[in-house]
Amino acid sequence: MKEFTQRIVVQEEDLDDLMHVNNVRFLQWAQDIAKEHWQTEATQEMLDNYIWMVLSHHVTYKGQAFLDDEILLKTYIEKADGVTSTRIVEIYNHSTEKLLVNCKTEWCLIDNNSKRPIRLTDELKSLFT
Repeated sequence: MKEFTQRIVVQEEDLDDLMHVNNVRFLQWAQDIAKEHWQTEATQEMLDNYIWMVLSHHVTYKGQAFLDDEILLKTYIEKADGVTSTRIVEIYNHSTEKLLVNCKTEWCLIDNNSKRPIRLTDELKSLFT
């Protein structure tokens, strides 16, 4: 399993009425790091030929984050088979190492030309496992 990580600092626009990070923002960060991981690892040919579509998100919120907290995003592929991939995103408070969010997303690989699902090749699987 190849992990991909990123650090961010909570900004004012990330907060909700309770002055902690909005749940929707956590999900946005999960999608953003998935996209960045794909764009970092994939070849230009892969980026041209394939796109990923979300089938489902399962999000478990375990803690809160506040203004100026440093957040560690960690993602990896748990499973890649057929036309789908299961991606895990874990979001931590960097200073305390406390897990704040665990997100499990099922993604479907789509052929960019036909816009139909396509099986993952061995080359695609090897990018992340």
